[in-house]
Amino acid sequence: MHRSEGYFHIVGVQSREDRPICHFRCGDLSPNIGDCVVVEMEHGAILGKVVYSFKNLPYSCERLKGILRLANAEDLERDKKNRSIEKEAYDFCQKRIIDRDLSMNLVRVESLLDGSKIIFYYTAEERVDFRELVKDLVRKFHTRIEMRQIGVRNKAKMTGGLGICGRELCCAAFLNDFEPISIKMAKEQHLALNPTKISGTCGRLMCCLTFEYQNYLASKGHVSEESKT
Repeated sequence: MHRSEGYFHIVGVQSREDRPICHFRCGDLSPNIGDCVVVEMEHGAILGKVVYSFKNLPYSCERLKGILRLANAEDLERDKKNRSIEKEAYDFCQKRIIDRDLSMNLVRVESLLDGSKIIFYYTAEERVDFRELVKDLVRKFHTRIEMRQIGVRNKAKMTGGLGICGRELCCAAFLNDFEPISIKMAKEQHLALNPTKISGTCGRLMCCLTFEYQNYLASKGHVSEESKT
């Protein structure tokens, strides 16, 4: 095993240059930075590249999935083909959405490594009847099609960009989960309650409002206790 008892070798894996980095345990494998690996995501197996590596981290086994295997020549060839398919599928789907006058916005297309399914991520304000669109896609690509609706925060995570701080969006850079955010967090930090200043590119409250929220609460509690003495 390539870890000490209770400590693990963790790597950050990125499936595409514009996509978030996810973390995985290495187990008995020893990938280096730059190596391609096959990992299991929520929707299936994909190929990704190791972008950083940390050893002897006290992560729980239950929290992170392990790498399935180091990528071989066949995996690399499949991934190259999938990239071409994803671009073609995006363009074709976008055209069919316009032709069928569907009220939906296509965000991203992703093909599983084995080609068993193509996932189309989209946003929509109302329910969309895309049954005929799915038929179009099945006839074109001869594989399973999944239409997955996402929210505006997930859209920002997928498309990326820069925040008002001038840095890459936190959701696209490192956040794997979205925590609940309330206007109370901005009030506790004495921020101006101007929507343009406390909202992200998604139009929702900025994720970074949660980063120091507990510190502000703890500080206020500490000051409060001191004032009593």
